[in-house]
Amino acid sequence: MAFPEPKPRGPELPQKRLKTLDCGQGAVRAVRFNVDGNYCLTCGSDKTLKLWNPLRGTLLRTYSGHGYEVLDAAGSFDNSSLCSGGGDKAVVLWDVASGQVVRKFRGHAGKVNTVQFNEEATVILSGSIDSTIRCWDCRSRKPEPIQKLDEARDGISSVKVSDHEVLAGSVDGRVRRYDLRMGQLFSDYVGSPITCICFSRDGQCTLVSSLDSTLRLLDKDTGELLGEYTGHKNKEYKLDCCLSERDTHVVSCSEDGKVFFWDLVEGALALALPVGPGVVQSLAYHPTEPCLLTAMGGSIQCWREETYEAEGAPS
Repeated sequence: MAFPEPKPRGPELPQKRLKTLDCGQGAVRAVRFNVDGNYCLTCGSDKTLKLWNPLRGTLLRTYSGHGYEVLDAAGSFDNSSLCSGGGDKAVVLWDVASGQVVRKFRGHAGKVNTVQFNEEATVILSGSIDSTIRCWDCRSRKPEPIQKLDEARDGISSVKVSDHEVLAGSVDGRVRRYDLRMGQLFSDYVGSPITCICFSRDGQCTLVSSLDSTLRLLDKDTGELLGEYTGHKNKEYKLDCCLSERDTHVVSCSEDGKVFFWDLVEGALALALPVGPGVVQSLAYHPTEPCLLTAMGGSIQCWREETYEAEGAPS
């Protein structure tokens, strides 16, 4: 007689605080995992960018070259390069190993809220308060962008990139998706200023957070509203949202010091994780594991699932 297969374990949520790192760079404006989740970047109000091993709590390198606070950063697929944008209106390409500035791209008329590499890390896309997205060729010596997307009527708050499309969220309340293969622009109106957008891991949906304290899950192709998630507070700050590593939960920062997790399908609140007394400014979810980074004030916190045992810890 064959025994039934054991039921697969449900997804575990990262709710055990492993570490708090004082980043020593003023307020941490953003925290971002690298491509494989082994390292993270923190963007500081003191104009620096720092690279960490978050589980060990070790600082690996500090990158100095911005003229004002750093607002966003991203790592390349091969971990050799970083890009960052900030209050000095500049987009900076960095060499990870040497810590040197490779290129500084200027052209935006206002602060740069969001930066992303394309998949091959040959192009940086930057979104600015000046309501444009600019595409910069990392290999060219020319100072001007190779493309400028200026359909938004207000500042660009968030940009994400897939292999053939660019997703952009704007303060004008619209999510715009540029399909580069088809040469088409698709636009969905949310109605409230958008603070963060992202693709689901399976690429079928887009998650949108806005200043009406609501997250919305949209079908990427049709724009159909698949789910709404509420309970957190987001009225005035640009806060991050994302999906968990297996697309099972919607995750959002909140202005009341918590991170909120909702069941993606049911829309029910699964966990309100208390982080601290301030605004949870930024978050990053590990690409393959139930591991979360949060930023509050001048520090970041690293969270894992309850059953997690650190390597080398007594069993």
